[in-house]
Amino acid sequence: MSKRKFTAIYCITVTIPFLMLIFPLSEIGNRATPLVFGLPFSFFWAILWILITFTALLFIYQIDPANREEGDQ
Repeated sequence: MSKRKFTAIYCITVTIPFLMLIFPLSEIGNRATPLVFGLPFSFFWAILWILITFTALLFIYQIDPANREEGDQ
């Protein structure tokens, strides 16, 4: 994978969760009435996107060309 393609994937992976946490899309669930796992939906929404971001960054780390050894390429 080229460095340019990796950088584009990384930027998209970081930007989408950021927008989902601060953009007006978070206002959809800004209520306390629907409970998910005992949490108000807004807390669940934030925790969900934090976990999605963590998982995506672990995947990005695995495919990072800078982390590959000479024999793996």
